[in-house]
Amino acid sequence: MLRGLESFSQMVVLSDDGSMLRVNFTRISDEPRFSHRGLLVDTSRHFVSVPTLIRILDGMAYNKLNVFHWHIVDDHSFPYQSERFPELSDKGAFHPTMVYSPDDVQRVIEEARLRGIRVMSEFDTPGHTRSWGVSHPELLTECFDQYRGKLGPMDPTKEMTYAFLEELFREIVHVFPDQYVHLGGDEVGFECWASNAEVMEYMKVNRLYSFEMLEEKFIQRIVDQIDALNRSSLVWQEVYVNGVRLPKGTVVHIWTGNRQDLLNRITRDGLPALLSSCWYLDHLSTGGDWRKFYNCDPHDFVGTQAQKKLVLGGEACMWGEVVNDRNILQRIFPRVSAVAEKLWSQRNVNDTVEAAARLEEHACRMNRRGIPAQPPNGPGYCL
Repeated sequence: MLRGLESFSQMVVLSDDGSMLRVNFTRISDEPRFSHRGLLVDTSRHFVSVPTLIRILDGMAYNKLNVFHWHIVDDHSFPYQSERFPELSDKGAFHPTMVYSPDDVQRVIEEARLRGIRVMSEFDTPGHTRSWGVSHPELLTECFDQYRGKLGPMDPTKEMTYAFLEELFREIVHVFPDQYVHLGGDEVGFECWASNAEVMEYMKVNRLYSFEMLEEKFIQRIVDQIDALNRSSLVWQEVYVNGVRLPKGTVVHIWTGNRQDLLNRITRDGLPALLSSCWYLDHLSTGGDWRKFYNCDPHDFVGTQAQKKLVLGGEACMWGEVVNDRNILQRIFPRVSAVAEKLWSQRNVNDTVEAAARLEEHACRMNRRGIPAQPPNGPGYCL
């Protein structure tokens, strides 16, 4: 119903003399092609305020996106205010004002629900956890290589690591009602593990002959924790590529490399897949880069129909290195609209010339509705 009303709202035009609103008679036969049509927003590298997050949700609704992937913490800051472990944000956030309180999180979840959008949280482990170590250095691995004295990924050899994560995950599934929890698993620095004598001894005793096997042991433990909490897991592609045996139903999220090959391999192994590698909004060029987003299709790989049914859809990713409240909306919109159309419309809707005209008008429409979408194509104007 919400998506139908959104379609209807886009058909309303002002008469030439401005005296009335008009809707042309038409017939619409429309349905989403993919069930997962998402946008990842990183709030660790730069803090994004709740009012701005809600404006992002507005823009998502205007584009029929239905999953807000909240990459809420990372190496750089820990703005999630945990009730069980408040010290994580007390010491790990950029500033005491740059945190998401329990009320803030619930407000975002509720505002998303009203717009027909799920909120899926990501707490990336065992890498990307430097901000966790500000308050809990005992969770991370001490490095003895060129980064001597620094802390690396989570220490997978200590039971306290898993006990801590189990308690935190118990809170997370209570706070975030979505069925899925994204566990990350990307860009794990094996060099630090290799430099630590205690880690190496643990591997020897437990007959773990590679760091991939050590990572597998860690990931399997936390996936089991999520499963015990009656939730499902997503992981970044490295977890799969490194040979971790994943439970049936674990979603593998593709962010780099040969997407056609990965989609084929992941779905051939019976695992659901999610695509993002061709939809990185932080990769900028001058004008018209939406076309490369539009020309990427999640079903563009060699595979059976059964395999293609395992592709849930995809997400555009707005990583936070160079965006904050002042420019994030312009970076996202209307470029994400090209991704949204690709995830919604049938595969034969693929003409970039026709799409350019639609996108130009849609950017103006979003401007009128309060979203400062940047011009998508070049010189022009909005009324």
